Amino acid sequence: MKKMKRSICLLLTFAMLFSMQSVAFAAEGDNGGTLTQNTETTQSTEQTSEDTQQSTQQSTQQSTQQSTQAPAQSEGSDDQVVITENDKPYLALGADLTADQQHTVLALMGIEAADLDKYDVVYVNNSEEHKYLDDYLGADKIGTRSLSSVVIVETEKGSGIDISTYNINYCTVGMYKNALATAGVTDAKIIIAGPTGISGTAALVGIFKAYEEMTGEEIDEKTVDAALDELVTTGQLEEALSGVDSENLEAMIAELKAMIANGELDTEQQIRDKIQELAKEYEINLTDEDIQKLVDLLQKLKGLDLDWDAIANQASAWADKLGEFVQSEGFGAKVVAFFQKAWDWIKSLFS
Repeated sequence: MKKMKRSICLLLTFAMLFSMQSVAFAAEGDNGGTLTQNTETTQSTEQTSEDTQQSTQQSTQQSTQQSTQAPAQSEGSDDQVVITENDKPYLALGADLTADQQHTVLALMGIEAADLDKYDVVYVNNSEEHKYLDDYLGADKIGTRSLSSVVIVETEKGSGIDISTYNINYCTVGMYKNALATAGVTDAKIIIAGPTGISGTAALVGIFKAYEEMTGEEIDEKTVDAALDELVTTGQLEEALSGVDSENLEAMIAELKAMIANGELDTEQQIRDKIQELAKEYEINLTDEDIQKLVDLLQKLKGLDLDWDAIANQASAWADKLGEFVQSEGFGAKVVAFFQKAWDWIKSLFS
């Protein structure tokens, strides 16, 4: 009976909410393109036209002059991260950026190229990208040049993760947040940028490298591997599930991880059954192959010594996000009160 009530409550709650959020969250769900078309190799080897170069230079100059303000955001949902003079950022830059490309990504991050020597900088090379991604992506998809760049700032405990992306057209902000929670990365604001449109899969390697420099704590390689596996698996599923809101899939994966964190899913069959149950509640049509990918991923996570508190907190953040959406839309007090109770109940699953 308890399980039936839970299922009915979740079904009604999420069905109503996700139907309402389709407009509000459309930007992130519309990150177009496929991984094959948007790899760093294919984008980096294309020759930019003279008009495009002039446009980029003008945009870069304007962004550099206004480096203390948020730069113009490329299409995609984000947390409006801004780097200020009082921050102590750590940078991970693609080792194969040309001088002009480096100038572009720094401007997008709100950092003046002339001040680069004032920052702690590490560089990510292509061999590192292959080291971590070869098990999940073909060499042609990873490419031969490292272009993804990241700036990360540590924030106060309990503040969570805020992310903005520029010229990243495959990985969503939600994908990054879930993968970072798996790796135990918490309390930071992050900007991920490319000089032109790139997939952004390799950017996670840069985040980890900069995070280790910032905190002085090494992230276990098995944890890094699991986080990258999650990022790629989520991306592949979002690509395959045409028409499905990316937020739905990302929230579902976060909830599944939280259930593992709470010890609710002990066996492979329990994981499989829960995936099928939640897929219906989130209105996601998964094939047997899709389900197996998620089972394999969750089984891998279950066998690792992860920061499960960080994973549960990220799942709770999805409930917060939905609650904020309802209140921001100006619904009546009774409706808001009803959904607030629902949020508190959902969050209790992850505490």
